[in-house]
Amino acid sequence: MYSDPLDFDLVPLSDLAVTIRLHGVPEGVTAHPGSRTTSYLVAGDSVSAADLPTAAPTDHWYFLNGIDVLASKSSAAIVTLGDSITDGRNSTTNANRRWPDGLARRLQANRSTRKLGVLNEGIGGNRLLLDGLGPNALARLDRDVLSQPGVRWLIVLEGANDIGTGAKAQEHHEPRATAEALMAAYDQIILRAHAHGIRVYGATITPFGESSYFSAEAEAERQSVNAWIRNSGKFDAVIDFDAAIRDAQNPSHLVPAADSGDHMHPGDAGYKIMSDTIDLKLFAK
Repeated sequence: MYSDPLDFDLVPLSDLAVTIRLHGVPEGVTAHPGSRTTSYLVAGDSVSAADLPTAAPTDHWYFLNGIDVLASKSSAAIVTLGDSITDGRNSTTNANRRWPDGLARRLQANRSTRKLGVLNEGIGGNRLLLDGLGPNALARLDRDVLSQPGVRWLIVLEGANDIGTGAKAQEHHEPRATAEALMAAYDQIILRAHAHGIRVYGATITPFGESSYFSAEAEAERQSVNAWIRNSGKFDAVIDFDAAIRDAQNPSHLVPAADSGDHMHPGDAGYKIMSDTIDLKLFAK
């Protein structure tokens, strides 16, 4: 459902508060558990209130999926399709320090790219092939990428959860996600996006040594998939996040400066390294 349009000037990179009033308690609630942003809940009609001093804070988003803005014809969007690393797991709440946030700030600071926006479509626990915390990347491609207005570029950072949960696939009565199956899924994403005139950039899967996902078999699959991303020629370009934040002395691990502490998610410093490694020339028109 779309709302009525609002005549409202919105400055790039500004924070926008949206108040929603519910006429009763719904049976089901759509939510974004990993918002890294605080919402406020209060009883009664407070849609016009300037402040909500008695509200209960919660670090989730509810109901609202996105905001469309009217922009000039020279404007365009970049979609970042990914899992919890794109969603910003272990970044500072309310600080907008996910790697797509850093990319958005860099685009705004650069004269030739300041009319480009970033649409963060990261879902924690997301997988390429099978549903997890949310529908799999192939299933949500139409909704989250192809049907979005103004999209010209797609960055894909998916696969860590497919590889990491592979060890328990039989236990969960699921097929194991092989490197070959992940490559085929990437290929499908590329083909479908290209049919809509969208350029697709493949991001290498970052290290997760010492995390609960790690095993020698999982690391071998990660290396195989990354080699395909780098060398297959299927993607329009490659963004090598793995090379940017891996430990040069121990490539299966994150470099300590980028590790949030769980040995998988980068944290603020690691996300900044990731956003800073993206060549803005990739978004030249």
